[in-house]
Amino acid sequence: MASIDLTIGVIFLMQTVVGVLGNFSLLCHHIILHFTGSRLRSTDLILKHLIVANSLVLLCKGVPQTMAVFGWKHIHSDFGCKLLFFLHRVGRGVSIGSICLLSVFQVIMISPWNSRCAVLKVKAPKYIVPSIFLCWILQMLVNFIFPLHINGKWNDKNNTNKKDFGYCSSTHHDKIQQSLSAALLTLPDVLCLGLMLWASSFMVFILYRHKHRVQHIRRTDTPTKFSPESRATKTILLLVSTFVYFYTLSSIFQLMMALFDYPSWFLVNITVILALCVPTVSPFLLMSCDCNVHRLYFAWIRNTKSPTIMRNV
Repeated sequence: MASIDLTIGVIFLMQTVVGVLGNFSLLCHHIILHFTGSRLRSTDLILKHLIVANSLVLLCKGVPQTMAVFGWKHIHSDFGCKLLFFLHRVGRGVSIGSICLLSVFQVIMISPWNSRCAVLKVKAPKYIVPSIFLCWILQMLVNFIFPLHINGKWNDKNNTNKKDFGYCSSTHHDKIQQSLSAALLTLPDVLCLGLMLWASSFMVFILYRHKHRVQHIRRTDTPTKFSPESRATKTILLLVSTFVYFYTLSSIFQLMMALFDYPSWFLVNITVILALCVPTVSPFLLMSCDCNVHRLYFAWIRNTKSPTIMRNV
């Protein structure tokens, strides 16, 4: 095995393992909140579906790509390749859709009562469940046609006219069909990224306006840079810039993969790395920006220290 192949395999393996552990930790966090009697938020259901979607991407993309690079086991059946490709595409779509839905829901909930979104503040929690299931159904319908042309890489069919995806391959199409497939592939991503940018920009605007409204009632010795609005703005910008950056790069490389007849080894592997970035990083970002995580941590510290303090007394 060449050193570059070994490096790529290690990157795939690290992304998969770290991503699975991160999503499992985020799931455990919500389970602990549920059994400790903490007040659950309406967005927790969105985060649970985001965990499922991230896990699908990591298991259906990261695991087979890692196995293919190291040569541990190859998927010979067409059905296995079609199923993995379909689940990966659905998981990726639901992942970006969940983050978009989370951004839109948050901008509705923090909007002032005298704004146009005031009517939606009461109704929004009721539409979370239908919106999530609609996201799953739409992604299944949109991505249903893509696995039809996916085949096992080492089957008995002719391999001279195939596009290599690492662990699977697909047959070539004419330019018109390739362009239509590429448009259908990137259109949901563009819509979700646009909504995400709009929602995040509107949240920053609301927080900025609220900061100037309450500035005159705050104490003069309180530094402005440590205000709650400033911290919330920095959190929103960190989350959105990370998600938009990785999803934009991933969508661009996915589009190139769809348009090129014979994608290079570098293009195939960098596309996989970018596809695994958001499912790997997102749970850690969400936990670091969640105040409930810090409350659980300090509560655990107090509970572990209290017996020692009592013994010392």
